Amino acid sequence: MNIQQLKKILNEFGDNVRFEHDLKKKNWFNIGGKSKVFYKADNLKDLINFLKKLDNKERIFVLGAGSNTLINDNLFDGVVIKFGKNFNNISLLGDNIIIAGCAVLDKTLSEFAMNNNISGFEFLSCIPGTVGGGIRMNAGCFGKEFKNILLSIQAIDKTGNVVTIPSKNVKFDYRKNDLSEDLIFLSASFKGVKGEYTQINSKINKLKIEKEKNQPTKIKTSGSTFKNPLSQTEKKVWELIKESVPLDKSFGDACISEKHCNFFVNKNNAKYDDMKKLIDYVAKNVLEKTGISLEKEIKILE
Repeated sequence: MNIQQLKKILNEFGDNVRFEHDLKKKNWFNIGGKSKVFYKADNLKDLINFLKKLDNKERIFVLGAGSNTLINDNLFDGVVIKFGKNFNNISLLGDNIIIAGCAVLDKTLSEFAMNNNISGFEFLSCIPGTVGGGIRMNAGCFGKEFKNILLSIQAIDKTGNVVTIPSKNVKFDYRKNDLSEDLIFLSASFKGVKGEYTQINSKINKLKIEKEKNQPTKIKTSGSTFKNPLSQTEKKVWELIKESVPLDKSFGDACISEKHCNFFVNKNNAKYDDMKKLIDYVAKNVLEKTGISLEKEIKILE
């Protein structure tokens, strides 16, 4: 649909819908153009209504924390959905089950678990995303992944139907699962084990120190660029990059982090094409030198 048609059918959503909205400041890379439609979903009822109005006639991209997303500088011909505070709720069920909205930050979930003496969520303190994004990519670090604590997922499809999916019905793999890309995650329930606050806090602090030592922080980066090619080699992806690519290689302001070569950085005003060229260059060189084909971990919105 063109913008005029969309303005007509989405009129009732007022300021929650914006047209040709700038996405550059909404992702950690600080790169990107505009979205044809940008919708801030305040609550589930409005979201269902919004999806029914669209009638599955537009591409939809859900933007979480923007921590692993590279956005094209051109206009995204579709709808970007961002969740409001009603999707940021978190609550305790019984002794060791936590229910969290899809917009809850992973580190917030980790802190909530710690404050309720629940262990198993410590690794989330080092993942800079949201619950929704974590489910989508089975995010993980330090040997633990979302699948280890996930009980069930509440989601909505593009026609506005809400479904609950037990985690045992989902096939999880390294940084992926078999859930339909058409599903929009709403909330999830997680299970940990009873623990002791000081021990949980100590473990979180150790993980954070380890992360700070090895990964760049407080700069325009988007986390791990490529997945570790587990089935092809025992080497980590950073080792393959280090062996295959001059680490001072850059395209415009897109460069490789000095601290961790699987992290790419926008050192000032990199464009989408600069970062995409760097990603493609690294993948091509690793393939030529090692024979290993790298798979991207970051999501690219084109």
